[in-house]
Amino acid sequence: MAELKEARVPDIGDFDGVPVIEVLVQVGDTVAVDQGLVTLESDKATMEVPAPFAGVVREIRVKEGDEVAEGAVVAMIEPAGEEAGATKGSDDAAGKPAGAGAEPASRTTEPDTAVEPANVREPDQLARREVAAHRTGDADAGTDATSHRSPPVAFDANELLPGKVPYASPAVRLFARELGVDLARVSGSGRGGRITREDVQKFVKGALSAGGATARTGGGGLDLLPWPKVDFSKFGPVETRELSRIQKISGANLARNWAMIPHVTQFEDADITGLEELRVQLNRENEKAIAKGKATKLTLLAFLIKASVAALKKFPEFNASLDASGENLVLKQYFHIGFAADTPNGLVVPVIRDADAKGVMEIAAEAGELAAKAREGKLGPAQMSGGCFSISSLGGIGGTKFTPIINAPEVAILGVSRADTRPVWNGEKFKPRLVLPLSLSYDHRVIDGAAAARFTTYLSQVLGDMRRVLL
Repeated sequence: MAELKEARVPDIGDFDGVPVIEVLVQVGDTVAVDQGLVTLESDKATMEVPAPFAGVVREIRVKEGDEVAEGAVVAMIEPAGEEAGATKGSDDAAGKPAGAGAEPASRTTEPDTAVEPANVREPDQLARREVAAHRTGDADAGTDATSHRSPPVAFDANELLPGKVPYASPAVRLFARELGVDLARVSGSGRGGRITREDVQKFVKGALSAGGATARTGGGGLDLLPWPKVDFSKFGPVETRELSRIQKISGANLARNWAMIPHVTQFEDADITGLEELRVQLNRENEKAIAKGKATKLTLLAFLIKASVAALKKFPEFNASLDASGENLVLKQYFHIGFAADTPNGLVVPVIRDADAKGVMEIAAEAGELAAKAREGKLGPAQMSGGCFSISSLGGIGGTKFTPIINAPEVAILGVSRADTRPVWNGEKFKPRLVLPLSLSYDHRVIDGAAAARFTTYLSQVLGDMRRVLL
């Protein structure tokens, strides 16, 4: 039998404990490359851990309910085909039959849970790992990524003394910071008083329903009336349906964003008559290739993303985020554009990375692939993170205008409604023009009304004549 190889959890973003919700294979199953082994469910989506090579499953290391992190071993697989041949060849070259003089596979392939695979990580991820290593005394944590570590970070005594630090994982600490929750005020229900993600959610819900002050960075709170408690069954038949995991998480995020960001919405109309004619013409020219699946059908979204990049370049304060202190503006030199995708479990926001370096056709193809993955629940956290600016398009459904909620830590979001044909005066007579309603919500702490008006005016001009992106 060929030497067993490990199937590990790939890069799943900044998550330390993602639950296993389904085991897709059994011992003895033959699997192909990229075939799903187990299904994980993060805060934003479900994802499958694929088999890195073809072979036969000899051991499954996890079960439903287990929590795993990047690099965790989920299964041991006996390679097939070229993989097995390579293993056997290396044994023969050493002058030994396969497995001769070697320890049992279950011992030689046991994973070292203290060491993660070497991956290039973002600086903030490395900093969190170093903090976690310091707190737990695990000197080996993150050693494989030493060449990519961020500069040393200074910590005060209140941060490092165990008696003053709430007992919670780095992932839960990050989640609490995103919601503005002081973990010192949260009671842990986990083993040994460990604070879980559910404890944080319960604290937020309790604070809102009780009308108490919601803990958040920098102090302050919301003085709210208690949530009304009503027995709806007294008035007629009812049905209780549990919210999906995505709805629960996104609901808490939206409530935080709406309560903590001073939203203002700027409305504008864009004349896209010429743009729509171009889109239809390009699709007609590629009709045969589109039918054969060799080309992508252009949608308005691809043009909106490209036009938004042009506007962000002209008005860089829109391509920015406030830092944790709220006193500094971080201006981004990259252009990652998120777009809202409607799925059976709720809205998710995939991100088109480096949209400034991609053409409209490439953006359309990538957006289509990401939207398909979103509907199938196969988007990974990395595909929904790092966005600079978001677009929420409801044009395919209907409506005239709406106020989108900013996707923190971004400072603006563009809402797009359905275009309609209107009579427009050109100075001599009325002519029918296709008009697209735009709704830009922005963070008034960063952007003032004049800047927002200039942004939407320029954006409508670009959509009216896409040649402007060349300027």
